[in-house]
Amino acid sequence: MRAAFIRKYNEPLVIEDVPDPACPPDGVVLKVLACGVCRSDWHAWKGADPDVSLPHIPGHEFCGEIIETGAQVGSWGRGDRVIAPFVLGCGTCPACSAGEATTCGTQAVPGFTIPGAYASMIAVPRADFNLAALPEGLEPYAAASLGCRVTTAFRALADRGRLQAGEWLAVHGCGGVGLSAIMLGRAMGARVVAVDIVPEKLALARRLGAEITIDASGGAAGAQVCEATAGGAHVSVEALGLPVTFEASVRSLRALGRHVQIGMPTGEEARPAIPLDVVYSRQLSLHGTRGMPAHRFPALFSLLKAGDIDVGALVSRRISLDDASEALAALDNFAGEGVAVIDRF
Repeated sequence: MRAAFIRKYNEPLVIEDVPDPACPPDGVVLKVLACGVCRSDWHAWKGADPDVSLPHIPGHEFCGEIIETGAQVGSWGRGDRVIAPFVLGCGTCPACSAGEATTCGTQAVPGFTIPGAYASMIAVPRADFNLAALPEGLEPYAAASLGCRVTTAFRALADRGRLQAGEWLAVHGCGGVGLSAIMLGRAMGARVVAVDIVPEKLALARRLGAEITIDASGGAAGAQVCEATAGGAHVSVEALGLPVTFEASVRSLRALGRHVQIGMPTGEEARPAIPLDVVYSRQLSLHGTRGMPAHRFPALFSLLKAGDIDVGALVSRRISLDDASEALAALDNFAGEGVAVIDRF
């Protein structure tokens, strides 16, 4: 197969022809149809993720067609088009049995702990537990945006933030996962405020459903959200993993509001100052979130259908595997709008 390797951090990926992956007894091998280029991949490429050992194939937002099944797989067959969450649970531990596979103690994470999908093929373990069928008519390039961004946003809003119709939702950071939260929040009946510093991203946020957009380049974004919503958001999500947007998210909440941390912080950015006076006085709740278990795909697909949401609208660039390095480098300065998807291998 053809695959892109991180051989040195922060240097161009190396494209190589390597042996096809072996099929796990409880898993499948997919022909990769599409794979998103995500900021989490950028963290791996920069050397900021301790799970990654070089050389390594990144890529965790993928969908594909099954070309081989292991002897223990009972739910899937050759030719099935499927998608997987980026956290693959074991399926048997207490966390997985409780429906919380994203906290599985023996989880596998494509692109981080196991080889990823910047490749023409990928092996997926524990297939009966971790795969979901792609709905008819959902194009692979659009499905690839579901694997991390849309699924993470859905769990953040529906399961962690418990967003209700009529509530105000503030989204800090209008990259792929932030834009996903805007689309899903609107479909759930919330009123959405989008916050960013890039005018083009704010314009796209408005097109995708934000009622109010706020340019945070002047600072005091939390206060601006509170003023615009006559008291603050009920739910606020931080979608970048930066201390400044974390603080703005907390300060944008009204009394009894819920902050949900979507963005993955690294290094010194993982230790922001917490405005405890605001948490205390407004009696706020702080929630973390990471990925979505596979069993929640049907609920997500139902919301997308009911809300007539075109997730393909998130995709601004469809690229080849050879262009993956350039797409990763573009994330250095939060450049570009929308999502880049590899669909030519």
